[in-house]
Amino acid sequence: MTDFKAFYIDQSDGKTNAGIKTISIDTLPSSEVLIKVHYSSVNYKDGMVSSPGNPMVKEYPIIPGIDLAGIVVHSKDDRFNEGDAVIATSYEIGVSHHGGYSEYASIPGEWVIPLPDELTLEEAMIYGTAGFTAALSIHKLEKNGLAPGEEPVLVTGATGGVGSMAVAMLAKRGYKVEASTGSIEHKDYLFELGAATVVSREEVYDGKLRALSKQRWVAAVDPVGGEPLASLLSQLHYNGAAAVSGLTAGTDVPTQVYPFILRGINLLGVDSVYCPMETRKEVWNRLAGDLKISDSFDRIKEVISLEQVPETLTKILEGKTRGRTIVKLG
Repeated sequence: MTDFKAFYIDQSDGKTNAGIKTISIDTLPSSEVLIKVHYSSVNYKDGMVSSPGNPMVKEYPIIPGIDLAGIVVHSKDDRFNEGDAVIATSYEIGVSHHGGYSEYASIPGEWVIPLPDELTLEEAMIYGTAGFTAALSIHKLEKNGLAPGEEPVLVTGATGGVGSMAVAMLAKRGYKVEASTGSIEHKDYLFELGAATVVSREEVYDGKLRALSKQRWVAAVDPVGGEPLASLLSQLHYNGAAAVSGLTAGTDVPTQVYPFILRGINLLGVDSVYCPMETRKEVWNRLAGDLKISDSFDRIKEVISLEQVPETLTKILEGKTRGRTIVKLG
């Protein structure tokens, strides 16, 4: 097999070096499934991994890219055959196991799932971990009893990857969506995705934390965390729920017990990394079915080359991206 290109990060003499590099197949781990990568995507986590000295990276060198979709070239796993279209996201991919910013990837069989018939490889990466996380959030809220109605569902960080996807998916399911963003200049984009209302992030959290506030939302999809999460919990309807998946506003959530014991609200943790395979396949099938947002793909996606990855990773850490950026490799 010929050499191929990858976005490769290494350390030498305490300095981190990152760039597009030509490497050989022997550089990859000897996992069960060798995949010719057609698409990857850009996530906030990828930006963190690419930052010098980030504690998420236990060992260098590393090829980032927590998502990938492509075609099986070789398999030692009986579940997959040469020519199969597959998806691999999360687990240790792109963090402690070489990931998707590479023309080839070698991935453990238990981390790989077949591409649903109703999805293309590109569509799978328009979703990627962000879309999967948004869908898993909705899936958990609905398992908790949420159903479309007159009361609004809040989506925080709505112009980001998870937020954009959640707005579009909820709108397709018939929910009244209130989208919160710190980039209010992109409100037209959120209306196009299906938001009924767009509010500034200051309307969710004005800098003052209260034990209980006026009941505004029946549920929330929150990839933000931090103090804004504490604030929105105090504003959920009785028996409401929030599905939390992120920490862009911080890891400390200084809430009080009152929303839980006086309004019976539920705080649902959303883990897309080690989500059980049975649930993972169920959610991916929903992404190809009742949660598929075909009409929004072109609004959400931006396609870049492997060579544009370093610049885009810097932008996502600076909050200068919108929607989903996918990397075309094949």
